[in-house]
Amino acid sequence: MGTALARTWLAAGHPLTVWNRNPGRSAELALQGARVADTAAEAVAAGPLVVTCLLDDASVREALADADLTGKDLVDLTTSTPAESRSRAAWAAGRGARFLDGGVMAVPPMIDAPDSGGYVLYSGPRALFDEHREVLAVPAATRYVGEEYGLAALYDVALLSAMTAMFAGARHAFALVEGAGADPKEFGGLVAGWLAAMAPSTAAYGDHAPAGNTTSPAVVEAGDAALLRTAREQGVDTALLIASAGSVTGI
Repeated sequence: MGTALARTWLAAGHPLTVWNRNPGRSAELALQGARVADTAAEAVAAGPLVVTCLLDDASVREALADADLTGKDLVDLTTSTPAESRSRAAWAAGRGARFLDGGVMAVPPMIDAPDSGGYVLYSGPRALFDEHREVLAVPAATRYVGEEYGLAALYDVALLSAMTAMFAGARHAFALVEGAGADPKEFGGLVAGWLAAMAPSTAAYGDHAPAGNTTSPAVVEAGDAALLRTAREQGVDTALLIASAGSVTGI
């Protein structure tokens, strides 16, 4: 992801100094005009705006341990928890830096692809976000979600949790039809189409009383029970269904 982000800033003409924990991975960016730093501290010293995109929160702390962050604006795009983001903001302030937290809602091929649907969530001081918005918007669309530092991480992990459950459901569906003579490609198309058709209805979870929701509890319970019985008939673990639909617990 870091390489994908860096590539777009270079293509847009922004001067860029890069550092990677695996030095060889910076060769491509060097050919595209990036200056490659020998250390993270050297990269930080190269300019006022510092963007980190590493494995985890501990990686950020380790990488920047010896860097002078005085007067720097640190934008952290590393996936973290809300508490870790708030802690990182306090840590940055203690080192003399201003801080923005970010959550990348994309995979590398979606970077610099305006029609891909990818974007980056940001939280922290609005004025700081506005100051750097034009640069931050180069790789992907930006979505500012609030002043509270942990909000970008919370939104990021919440959306990733929804995605994880969706993929788990798709794997469960394939497990059900395995060995039943289904054509995998054809069935995969059905799964993708059905999920896409149902996806818009998820927005209703933000409404405590969704308009037009007339499905009776009895119908929902009967449907959930059928899902469980089918899984058992097919020899597929029911843990996902039980965790996903509270009404089936104990059936």
